[in-house]
Amino acid sequence: MWLFALFLLVPMIEIALFITVGGWLTLWPTLGLVLLTGVIGTVLMRWQGLKVLAELRGDLGQLKNPLSPLAHGALIVLAGLLLLTPGFFTDSIGFLLMAPRVREFVIAFVGARVKIQSFGTSASAPRSDGPIVLDGEFFEVNENQPPKPPSGWTRH
Repeated sequence: MWLFALFLLVPMIEIALFITVGGWLTLWPTLGLVLLTGVIGTVLMRWQGLKVLAELRGDLGQLKNPLSPLAHGALIVLAGLLLLTPGFFTDSIGFLLMAPRVREFVIAFVGARVKIQSFGTSASAPRSDGPIVLDGEFFEVNENQPPKPPSGWTRH
């Protein structure tokens, strides 16, 4: 039910803000402002997304829990989508979500309501006890014919 209310309430807020801001700025500056927020949102999403991606790579390289960079990345994508959506209310929420402190608050708020049971990695190392098995392919070579390439591809 709350999702239905959200889909009903957000467009009504956007229409009211368009009428109000359009009355102050007139039509063309209002439309220019909407386009400008879309461009700024795209630039911010790319910049912060690359930053979070580097953090994610570092955490995965050190076998740390990647949950925080993944959550930040998801919120950055959501913020970018909100900034690309025409409207002043969605732009305000999008700009708020671009701030790392706001994202941390949202992650903590949602994290308090979500239970994660476990996180772990497993690296399978070959065992040294027992015989070593090598898997491979072979083909018979006839001395009268040149050998066939294994994949069937030939050079030209």
